[in-house]
Amino acid sequence: MKIGIPKALLYYYYGPFWKTFFEELEMEVVVSEDTNKKLINEGIKASVPEICVPIKIFIGHCIDLIKKDVDYIFVPRMISIYKGEVFCPKFMGLPDMLIHGVEGMEDKVLTCHIESKSDDISDYRNYIDIAEKLALPHDKLKKACRVASEKWYRFREYNKKGYHVLEAIDMVNNSVKIESTKRSDSDVKLGILGYVYNMYDSFVNMNVIDKLKSLNVDFITFDMIDESELRKYIDDMDKALFWTFSNKLLGAGYKFFRENEVDGIIHITAFGCGPDSFLGKLFEIESDDTKLPFMTIRVDEHTGENHLQTRIEAFVDMIRRKKAKVMQWGDKIEGSISLYGDSSCL
Repeated sequence: MKIGIPKALLYYYYGPFWKTFFEELEMEVVVSEDTNKKLINEGIKASVPEICVPIKIFIGHCIDLIKKDVDYIFVPRMISIYKGEVFCPKFMGLPDMLIHGVEGMEDKVLTCHIESKSDDISDYRNYIDIAEKLALPHDKLKKACRVASEKWYRFREYNKKGYHVLEAIDMVNNSVKIESTKRSDSDVKLGILGYVYNMYDSFVNMNVIDKLKSLNVDFITFDMIDESELRKYIDDMDKALFWTFSNKLLGAGYKFFRENEVDGIIHITAFGCGPDSFLGKLFEIESDDTKLPFMTIRVDEHTGENHLQTRIEAFVDMIRRKKAKVMQWGDKIEGSISLYGDSSCL
Protein backbone atom coordinates (compact mmCIF):
# COMPACT_ATOMS: atom_id res chain seq x y z
CA MET A 1 0.00 0.00 0.00
CA LYS A 2 1.30 3.47 -0.93
CA ILE A 3 0.72 6.32 1.52
CA GLY A 4 1.29 9.88 0.37
CA ILE A 5 2.52 12.53 2.81
CA PRO A 6 2.21 16.14 1.60
CA LYS A 7 5.48 18.05 2.03
CA ALA A 8 3.70 21.06 3.45
CA LEU A 9 2.24 22.51 6.68
CA LEU A 10 3.24 20.36 9.67
CA TYR A 11 5.42 18.04 7.62
CA TYR A 12 8.16 20.40 8.78
CA TYR A 13 7.46 19.52 12.42
CA TYR A 14 5.95 16.04 12.50
CA GLY A 15 7.23 14.67 9.19
CA PRO A 16 9.88 12.42 10.79
CA PHE A 17 7.20 10.90 13.04
CA TRP A 18 4.61 10.26 10.33
CA LYS A 19 7.07 8.90 7.79
CA THR A 20 8.50 6.43 10.31
CA PHE A 21 5.03 5.53 11.56
CA PHE A 22 3.79 4.38 8.17
CA GLU A 23 7.06 2.66 7.31
CA GLU A 24 6.78 0.66 10.54
CA LEU A 25 3.33 -0.37 9.37
CA GLU A 26 5.08 -1.81 6.29
CA MET A 27 3.65 0.73 3.88
CA GLU A 28 5.42 2.48 1.06
CA VAL A 29 5.68 6.17 1.90
CA VAL A 30 5.62 8.70 -0.94
CA VAL A 31 6.45 12.29 0.01
CA SER A 32 5.29 14.93 -2.46
CA GLU A 33 7.93 16.84 -4.38
CA ASP A 34 9.34 20.17 -3.26
CA THR A 35 7.00 23.12 -3.67
CA ASN A 36 7.25 24.64 -7.15
CA LYS A 37 5.30 27.07 -9.31
CA LYS A 38 3.33 24.38 -11.12
CA LEU A 39 2.29 22.77 -7.85
CA ILE A 40 1.21 26.11 -6.36
CA ASN A 41 -0.84 26.98 -9.45
CA GLU A 42 -2.71 23.69 -9.24
CA GLY A 43 -3.40 24.31 -5.54
CA ILE A 44 -4.72 27.80 -6.30
CA LYS A 45 -7.05 26.51 -9.02
CA ALA A 46 -8.54 23.91 -6.66
CA SER A 47 -8.89 26.26 -3.66
CA VAL A 48 -11.42 28.88 -2.67
CA PRO A 49 -9.87 32.34 -3.22
CA GLU A 50 -10.18 33.43 0.43
CA ILE A 51 -8.01 30.66 1.89
CA CYS A 52 -4.43 31.43 3.02
CA VAL A 53 -1.40 30.65 0.86
CA PRO A 54 -0.09 27.70 2.97
CA ILE A 55 -3.42 25.85 2.57
CA LYS A 56 -3.41 26.46 -1.19
CA ILE A 57 0.11 25.00 -1.27
CA PHE A 58 -0.98 22.00 0.81
CA ILE A 59 -3.79 21.29 -1.65
CA GLY A 60 -1.27 21.50 -4.49
CA HIS A 61 0.87 18.88 -2.75
CA CYS A 62 -2.16 16.58 -2.39
CA ILE A 63 -2.89 16.90 -6.12
CA ASP A 64 0.76 16.03 -6.80
CA LEU A 65 0.40 12.87 -4.70
CA ILE A 66 -2.70 11.74 -6.61
CA LYS A 67 -0.60 11.87 -9.78
CA LYS A 68 1.92 9.60 -8.07
CA ASP A 69 -0.84 7.01 -7.81
CA VAL A 70 -0.87 6.67 -4.03
CA ASP A 71 -3.63 4.65 -2.36
CA TYR A 72 -4.19 7.24 0.36
CA ILE A 73 -3.03 10.73 1.29
CA PHE A 74 -2.43 11.26 4.99
CA VAL A 75 -4.27 14.38 6.17
CA PRO A 76 -4.57 14.41 9.99
CA ARG A 77 -7.20 16.52 11.70
CA MET A 78 -5.01 18.50 14.10
CA ILE A 79 -7.14 19.48 17.11
CA SER A 80 -4.89 20.39 20.03
CA ILE A 81 -1.45 19.69 21.53
CA TYR A 82 -1.74 21.98 24.53
CA LYS A 83 -4.46 22.22 27.18
CA GLY A 84 -6.88 25.07 26.51
CA GLU A 85 -5.49 25.80 23.06
CA VAL A 86 -6.34 24.58 19.58
CA PHE A 87 -4.93 24.63 16.08
CA CYS A 88 -6.01 27.19 13.52
CA PRO A 89 -9.53 26.17 12.33
CA LYS A 90 -8.15 25.53 8.85
CA PHE A 91 -6.02 22.70 10.26
CA MET A 92 -9.02 21.19 12.02
CA GLY A 93 -11.16 21.32 8.88
CA LEU A 94 -8.47 20.33 6.40
CA PRO A 95 -9.69 16.75 5.73
CA ASP A 96 -13.23 18.03 5.07
CA MET A 97 -11.93 20.82 2.87
CA LEU A 98 -10.16 18.26 0.68
CA ILE A 99 -12.87 15.60 0.64
CA HIS A 100 -15.68 18.00 -0.22
CA GLY A 101 -13.82 20.68 -2.11
CA VAL A 102 -11.15 19.08 -4.27
CA GLU A 103 -11.97 16.78 -7.16
CA GLY A 104 -10.61 13.26 -6.83
CA MET A 105 -10.02 13.39 -3.06
CA GLU A 106 -13.23 11.70 -1.88
CA ASP A 107 -11.69 8.26 -1.44
CA LYS A 108 -8.05 9.28 -1.02
CA VAL A 109 -7.95 11.12 2.29
CA LEU A 110 -6.73 9.04 5.22
CA THR A 111 -7.37 10.96 8.40
CA CYS A 112 -7.43 10.73 12.18
CA HIS A 113 -8.06 13.05 15.14
CA ILE A 114 -4.88 14.17 16.87
CA GLU A 115 -5.29 15.56 20.35
CA SER A 116 -2.58 15.67 22.96
CA LYS A 117 -1.45 17.59 26.03
CA SER A 118 2.03 18.23 24.65
CA ASP A 119 4.01 18.28 21.42
CA ASP A 120 4.28 14.51 21.70
CA ILE A 121 1.49 13.09 19.49
CA SER A 122 2.61 9.46 19.72
CA ASP A 123 -0.34 8.12 21.76
CA TYR A 124 -1.64 5.22 19.65
CA ARG A 125 -5.23 6.28 20.36
CA ASN A 126 -4.66 9.24 18.04
CA TYR A 127 -4.36 6.78 15.17
CA ILE A 128 -7.20 4.37 15.99
CA ASP A 129 -9.23 5.65 13.03
CA ILE A 130 -6.41 4.64 10.69
CA ALA A 131 -6.09 1.20 12.28
CA GLU A 132 -9.79 0.57 11.84
CA LYS A 133 -9.89 1.77 8.25
CA LEU A 134 -6.87 -0.32 7.25
CA ALA A 135 -7.70 -3.29 9.52
CA LEU A 136 -4.46 -3.04 11.49
CA PRO A 137 -3.99 -4.85 14.82
CA HIS A 138 -3.54 -2.56 17.82
CA ASP A 139 -0.25 -4.12 18.93
CA LYS A 140 1.26 -3.27 15.52
CA LEU A 141 -0.14 0.24 15.79
CA LYS A 142 1.40 0.72 19.25
CA LYS A 143 4.82 -0.48 18.08
CA ALA A 144 4.73 1.88 15.08
CA CYS A 145 3.89 4.79 17.39
CA ARG A 146 6.72 3.89 19.77
CA VAL A 147 9.37 3.62 17.05
CA ALA A 148 8.17 6.81 15.34
CA SER A 149 8.22 8.65 18.66
CA GLU A 150 11.86 7.71 19.27
CA LYS A 151 12.86 9.11 15.89
CA TRP A 152 10.80 12.29 16.39
CA TYR A 153 12.48 12.97 19.73
CA ARG A 154 15.89 12.59 18.10
CA PHE A 155 14.79 15.07 15.43
CA ARG A 156 13.70 17.56 18.09
CA GLU A 157 16.95 17.12 20.03
CA TYR A 158 18.96 18.06 16.93
CA ASN A 159 16.59 20.95 16.24
CA LYS A 160 16.96 22.32 19.78
CA LYS A 161 20.75 22.05 19.54
CA GLY A 162 20.64 24.72 16.83
CA TYR A 163 20.18 22.70 13.64
CA HIS A 164 17.28 24.09 11.67
CA VAL A 165 14.37 21.82 10.78
CA LEU A 166 15.60 20.76 7.33
CA GLU A 167 19.01 19.82 8.71
CA ALA A 168 17.47 17.92 11.63
CA ILE A 169 15.14 15.99 9.29
CA ASP A 170 18.11 15.05 7.09
CA MET A 171 20.10 13.91 10.11
CA VAL A 172 17.42 11.54 11.46
CA ASN A 173 16.13 10.27 8.11
CA ASN A 174 19.51 9.70 6.48
CA SER A 175 21.76 9.36 9.54
CA VAL A 176 24.07 12.03 8.17
CA LYS A 177 26.30 14.25 10.26
CA ILE A 178 25.88 17.92 9.40
CA GLU A 179 28.25 20.65 10.42
CA SER A 180 26.52 23.09 12.75
CA THR A 181 25.04 26.15 11.07
CA LYS A 182 26.02 28.32 14.03
CA ARG A 183 28.20 31.11 12.69
CA SER A 184 30.67 32.02 15.40
CA ASP A 185 32.30 34.65 13.16
CA SER A 186 29.06 36.51 12.46
CA ASP A 187 28.62 40.07 13.74
CA VAL A 188 24.82 40.00 13.41
CA LYS A 189 22.35 37.61 14.99
CA LEU A 190 18.65 37.70 14.10
CA GLY A 191 15.56 36.12 15.59
CA ILE A 192 13.43 34.63 12.79
CA LEU A 193 9.74 34.25 13.61
CA GLY A 194 7.42 32.25 11.40
CA TYR A 195 5.50 29.01 11.20
CA VAL A 196 7.62 26.07 10.13
CA TYR A 197 5.80 25.77 6.80
CA ASN A 198 6.66 29.37 5.97
CA MET A 199 10.24 29.32 7.24
CA TYR A 200 11.39 26.00 5.82
CA ASP A 201 9.58 25.75 2.49
CA SER A 202 12.28 27.37 0.36
CA PHE A 203 9.86 28.19 -2.46
CA VAL A 204 7.45 30.00 -0.13
CA ASN A 205 10.12 32.07 1.61
CA MET A 206 12.39 32.24 -1.45
CA ASN A 207 15.36 30.82 0.46
CA VAL A 208 15.41 33.32 3.30
CA ILE A 209 17.66 31.01 5.31
CA ASP A 210 20.22 30.73 2.52
CA LYS A 211 20.09 34.50 2.00
CA LEU A 212 20.88 35.07 5.67
CA LYS A 213 23.74 32.59 5.50
CA SER A 214 25.16 34.35 2.44
CA LEU A 215 25.13 37.60 4.45
CA ASN A 216 27.03 35.84 7.27
CA VAL A 217 24.09 36.31 9.64
CA ASP A 218 23.52 33.96 12.56
CA PHE A 219 19.89 33.28 13.45
CA ILE A 220 17.62 31.52 15.91
CA THR A 221 14.06 30.26 15.36
CA PHE A 222 11.25 29.26 17.73
CA ASP A 223 11.69 25.55 17.02
CA MET A 224 15.26 25.71 18.39
CA ILE A 225 13.90 26.71 21.81
CA ASP A 226 12.51 24.34 24.42
CA GLU A 227 8.75 24.55 25.02
CA SER A 228 9.20 25.39 28.73
CA GLU A 229 11.36 28.36 27.77
CA LEU A 230 8.74 29.60 25.28
CA ARG A 231 5.97 29.30 27.83
CA LYS A 232 7.80 31.46 30.39
CA TYR A 233 6.97 34.52 28.33
CA ILE A 234 3.25 33.96 27.86
CA ASP A 235 2.22 32.26 31.10
CA ASP A 236 1.91 35.61 32.84
CA MET A 237 -0.42 37.01 30.19
CA ASP A 238 -4.05 37.53 31.22
CA LYS A 239 -4.99 35.63 28.11
CA ALA A 240 -2.73 34.01 25.56
CA LEU A 241 -3.77 33.43 21.96
CA PHE A 242 -6.12 30.59 21.04
CA TRP A 243 -3.69 28.83 18.73
CA THR A 244 -0.76 26.74 19.98
CA PHE A 245 1.77 27.45 17.24
CA SER A 246 0.93 31.15 17.38
CA ASN A 247 1.72 31.03 21.09
CA LYS A 248 5.04 29.30 20.36
CA LEU A 249 5.94 32.20 18.08
CA LEU A 250 4.69 34.73 20.60
CA GLY A 251 6.84 33.19 23.37
CA ALA A 252 9.87 33.18 21.08
CA GLY A 253 9.20 36.77 20.03
CA TYR A 254 8.95 38.02 23.60
CA LYS A 255 12.16 36.14 24.45
CA PHE A 256 14.00 37.74 21.52
CA PHE A 257 12.71 41.24 22.25
CA ARG A 258 13.27 41.18 26.01
CA GLU A 259 16.48 39.19 26.49
CA ASN A 260 18.62 41.35 24.24
CA GLU A 261 20.20 38.27 22.62
CA VAL A 262 19.54 39.23 19.00
CA ASP A 263 20.28 42.36 16.99
CA GLY A 264 16.97 42.37 15.13
CA ILE A 265 13.89 40.29 14.35
CA ILE A 266 12.26 39.23 11.08
CA HIS A 267 8.68 37.95 11.04
CA ILE A 268 7.86 35.78 8.02
CA THR A 269 4.14 35.53 7.39
CA ALA A 270 1.92 34.40 4.54
CA PHE A 271 -0.83 36.49 3.01
CA GLY A 272 -4.24 35.68 4.42
CA CYS A 273 -3.06 34.30 7.78
CA GLY A 274 -5.64 35.26 10.42
CA PRO A 275 -3.62 34.38 13.57
CA ASP A 276 -0.65 36.36 12.26
CA SER A 277 -2.78 39.50 12.11
CA PHE A 278 -2.75 39.34 15.94
CA LEU A 279 0.86 38.25 16.24
CA GLY A 280 2.22 40.93 13.94
CA LYS A 281 0.58 43.73 15.93
CA LEU A 282 1.90 42.33 19.24
CA PHE A 283 5.42 42.20 17.79
CA GLU A 284 5.14 45.78 16.54
CA ILE A 285 4.13 46.97 20.02
CA GLU A 286 7.03 45.06 21.55
CA SER A 287 9.42 46.56 19.02
CA ASP A 288 8.22 50.06 19.94
CA ASP A 289 8.81 49.32 23.63
CA THR A 290 12.22 47.67 23.29
CA LYS A 291 13.56 49.70 20.34
CA LEU A 292 14.76 46.51 18.67
CA PRO A 293 14.72 46.53 14.83
CA PHE A 294 11.80 44.55 13.47
CA MET A 295 10.71 43.74 9.94
CA THR A 296 7.75 41.81 8.56
CA ILE A 297 8.12 39.78 5.38
CA ARG A 298 4.70 38.95 4.02
CA VAL A 299 4.76 36.51 1.11
CA ASP A 300 2.13 35.34 -1.32
CA GLU A 301 2.14 33.44 -4.58
CA HIS A 302 3.16 36.60 -6.47
CA THR A 303 6.04 37.88 -4.33
CA GLY A 304 9.22 38.62 -6.28
CA GLU A 305 12.55 37.20 -5.10
CA ASN A 306 14.64 40.24 -6.04
CA HIS A 307 12.41 42.48 -3.95
CA LEU A 308 12.80 40.15 -0.98
CA GLN A 309 16.57 39.99 -1.38
CA THR A 310 16.78 43.80 -1.36
CA ARG A 311 14.72 44.16 1.82
CA ILE A 312 16.73 41.58 3.74
CA GLU A 313 20.04 43.08 2.67
CA ALA A 314 18.82 46.57 3.63
CA PHE A 315 17.66 45.35 7.04
CA VAL A 316 20.98 43.65 7.80
CA ASP A 317 22.96 46.65 6.49
CA MET A 318 20.96 48.99 8.71
CA ILE A 319 21.76 46.90 11.79
CA ARG A 320 25.46 46.70 10.90
CA ARG A 321 25.73 50.48 10.34
CA LYS A 322 24.08 51.31 13.63
CA LYS A 323 26.20 48.80 15.52
CA ALA A 324 29.28 50.33 13.92
CA LYS A 325 28.19 53.80 15.05
CA VAL A 326 27.76 52.65 18.62
CA MET A 327 31.25 51.07 18.57
CA GLN A 328 32.78 54.16 16.95
CA TRP A 329 31.41 56.72 19.43
CA GLY A 330 31.50 54.46 22.46
CA ASP A 331 30.88 55.99 25.87
CA LYS A 332 30.29 59.53 24.57
CA ILE A 333 26.94 58.69 23.12
CA GLU A 334 26.15 55.42 24.77
CA GLY A 335 22.41 55.28 25.16
CA SER A 336 21.75 58.09 22.73
CA ILE A 337 22.03 56.04 19.57
CA SER A 338 19.26 53.52 19.26
CA LEU A 339 19.52 50.37 17.28
CA TYR A 340 15.84 50.80 16.63
CA GLY A 341 15.27 51.43 13.03
CA ASP A 342 12.99 51.13 10.24
CA SER A 343 10.07 48.92 10.89
CA SER A 344 9.07 48.00 7.42
CA CYS A 345 6.90 45.54 5.62
CA LEU A 346 6.86 43.86 2.27
